[in-house]
Amino acid sequence: MAGYREHISVSGLLGIAYGATSVFFADFTPVQGALAGCLTWLAGMLPDLDSSSGRPIRELFDLTAAMAPLVMMQHLLNWADNTEEALFAAIALYVAIRYGAAAVMRRVAVHRGMFHSIPAMLIASELVFLGYESDSLAVRCLMAGGTTIGFLSHLVLDEMYAVSWGGVILKLNRAAGSAVKLVGGSLLWNLITYSLLAVLTYAVIIEIDLLENPTHRRWSIFTSGFGI
Repeated sequence: MAGYREHISVSGLLGIAYGATSVFFADFTPVQGALAGCLTWLAGMLPDLDSSSGRPIRELFDLTAAMAPLVMMQHLLNWADNTEEALFAAIALYVAIRYGAAAVMRRVAVHRGMFHSIPAMLIASELVFLGYESDSLAVRCLMAGGTTIGFLSHLVLDEMYAVSWGGVILKLNRAAGSAVKLVGGSLLWNLITYSLLAVLTYAVIIEIDLLENPTHRRWSIFTSGFGI
């Protein structure tokens, strides 16, 4: 299994490449490219949120808790009545992730469970797509794409480290196949994961329709104002 340094190094290099490519070849702004690169780097460590202990895991929760309010800041500003309320919501979100989510994960998560899976990768990407506020579908896809690349790099790297060479013979250790997978060993967690994936996928489809058809968005705002 690849270690923390390997994951942070590979995802960091991918983040630099992804951000630079988006700026120089896809006409995104430098700020958008830098943020996409940071998300790629962070996502490369996300699967290890299910680890039970260790300084790297505490640092990972710190980073995740700090990044979440930044990614969702525009949403928070839209939801709040003023800047002070938005800042308070950002602080509350940080505390909820840094301490609440961390405590829950230590109790219920199993390392190399469904956090290390393709469905978990899709969930993380869809959360970023929905959480990042922008009227541009391309920009939101850029952020979600970086999350996908970073998360996938972690899974692939773990699988690569599950292969050992014995001369010309390849040998697989017991961790082989536990990262790039579609289902885990727990029926309950499989059900929870795929249920969440289904809900988020539906939300993404609705959001894409609203972005591509602004009249739908205007109508939804109008009707929501009347409680319809």
